[in-house]
Amino acid sequence: MKRLLFVCVENANRSQMAEAFARILGGPAVEAYSAGSRPSGVVNPKAVAAMAELGYDLAAHGSKSLDELPDVDFDFVATMGCGDACPLVRAARRADWAIPDPKHMPPEEFRAVRDLIRDKVRAALAEVGIPDTAGR
Repeated sequence: MKRLLFVCVENANRSQMAEAFARILGGPAVEAYSAGSRPSGVVNPKAVAAMAELGYDLAAHGSKSLDELPDVDFDFVATMGCGDACPLVRAARRADWAIPDPKHMPPEEFRAVRDLIRDKVRAALAEVGIPDTAGR
């Protein structure tokens, strides 16, 4: 079992979608988490809608802080745009993904960010030795 963590500022868009893709693509071989350096407390309805288009119910997720994470070592941590507030979390591998915050983007651009996140998660899973269970 590999543990992956995705962190952005609000834990409302990017990190939530990354967590979802890790679950979708990694299946039971993955424990996926997401958190925010300054969580908003809600998942953006645009993110919920974008993931619903792919058959994933992001409405079941909640925006959470880094303090709510389990005290474990992660196999992979990706940070997205949290700048100086990005955490130092124990991880075997880490990456800083330069992904724009899609919060105010129109649907087409939001979907493009969603798809970029899916591609990055797929690559991260391969990096830690997890096969893509979605088969794409």
